[in-house]
Amino acid sequence: MTLSLLQAVLGLACGLLVGFSLGLVGGGGSILAVPLLVYVVGLDSPHIAIGTSAIAVAVNAAANLFSHARAGNVKWRCASVFAASGVIGAFAGSTFGKMVNGQSLLALFAVMMIVVGALMLRTGSGEGKPDVHLGRENVFQLAGIGFAAGALSGFFGIGGGFLIVPGLLLATGMPILNAIGSSLVAVTAFGLTTAANYAYSGLVDWTLAAVFVGGGILGGLLGARSAKHLAKTKGALNTIFAVVIFVVAIYMLVRSLNLV
Repeated sequence: MTLSLLQAVLGLACGLLVGFSLGLVGGGGSILAVPLLVYVVGLDSPHIAIGTSAIAVAVNAAANLFSHARAGNVKWRCASVFAASGVIGAFAGSTFGKMVNGQSLLALFAVMMIVVGALMLRTGSGEGKPDVHLGRENVFQLAGIGFAAGALSGFFGIGGGFLIVPGLLLATGMPILNAIGSSLVAVTAFGLTTAANYAYSGLVDWTLAAVFVGGGILGGLLGARSAKHLAKTKGALNTIFAVVIFVVAIYMLVRSLNLV
């Protein structure tokens, strides 16, 4: 697609929002990337929106990961096991997702957003166990939950941060700030896997992806700087973002099912 000036500006703004959310809470913005590209920027194909958002979210997550790693927020061993099993799931999920009708995929995506919104409301801001490490007591949980999160991430073309953060908390009990930083390892890996699968089928708009990434990197820097200071109020942030996700999900269901 040939981008107009307005679409480029909208793509930059949408990328800024996605990047800020990824840097701040490890997710959230990525699940909004597809509806933003379809309903705000104006991409006609849901599949191209998924492929384009996947590469943009992966690059933005990698940039945000660097900031969190410098701050010491990443539990690398736990994150690596989670991401490795999730990559297998992401490949399987993205392969299946390409076979599903675009409008049906948007409807399923909206349902998924509602589930994620509910997960966000349940995710607390507890202190956790700062000294958590990879061991026999959590390796199988990390691998199993990682595979499931990767499959859903690949199928819907989302970064999966708000699936990954609760998953890491459930599997290890690590502090929320460590879960946020560690989740970006998996978000990057899942996004690259999904993007490569869609790019192989020609389902990525590279120009739009570059614009989206530009806004996302700036937003990510702002979000990562805010994350440490706002960690104690993350419960409130989750509630606000969950409400936004519910509203967007309902809108997507109405549009995709032709209820208006």
